[in-house]
Amino acid sequence: MNPVIAAADRLEQAARTGVPCEPVTDLIGGTDIGVAYTVQSILTARRLAGGARIVGRKIGLTSAAVQRQVGVDRPDFGVLFDDMLCGPSVSMERLLQPKAEAEVAFVLAADIVDADPVAVAAAVGHAVAAIEVVDSRIAGWRIGITDTVADNASSGVFVLGDIPLRLEEFTPADVPMRMYHNGALASEGDGRACLGDPLNALTWLARTALELHAPLRRGDIVLSGALGPMVAVGDGDRIEAEIGPLGRVSATFTKKG
Repeated sequence: MNPVIAAADRLEQAARTGVPCEPVTDLIGGTDIGVAYTVQSILTARRLAGGARIVGRKIGLTSAAVQRQVGVDRPDFGVLFDDMLCGPSVSMERLLQPKAEAEVAFVLAADIVDADPVAVAAAVGHAVAAIEVVDSRIAGWRIGITDTVADNASSGVFVLGDIPLRLEEFTPADVPMRMYHNGALASEGDGRACLGDPLNALTWLARTALELHAPLRRGDIVLSGALGPMVAVGDGDRIEAEIGPLGRVSATFTKKG
């Protein structure tokens, strides 16, 4: 079998059965990012054929702390589907090995056809606080860069806050972040932990998307990347994040069964 198809099949089976799989580096190697994105695109096409709808993108591995946790040294991106957006209650039924991150989410008011930082910022309609629940189909999070890219940037689900602010109303690089796990402080950081500025991450994604002929569009939600270390979550846990003027956002993880 074609190794790219075999890698997609392995990850898809893990997602379908809820049983984590072995890394896919034995199939696609550990250095060819282009091949890994081909696997991701195959899985995306399968999701779309099954009725899913794309609502945006997620940027991963933007925080040095998270890069150290995962053992990689560069950002990546994945696709956000409509069924990944959750309310405050998140079902553990669809998750395998979830970890929570606090982030700034941008919602675009215009297509991004120019990756100049000024043009990118001008395309942002508003931002909100977000909790991204990252997940891995690969057992024990034993991932390298090609594993996580192929696995849709280790995507899971996400929850958005309810205080929309325009860029004229706050500075993303300056936002402080504190994230609480069952009431105890578990992670903290600020906007500069995300490639120096969440807008830098958005600009990186815009440029990469244009290079791939898949530009960001009006209405897209963009999860810009973690503002501090990620935190493992389990049945019954509650995560609450405070992100400066963007306020609080929370997620409660309902037990399986």
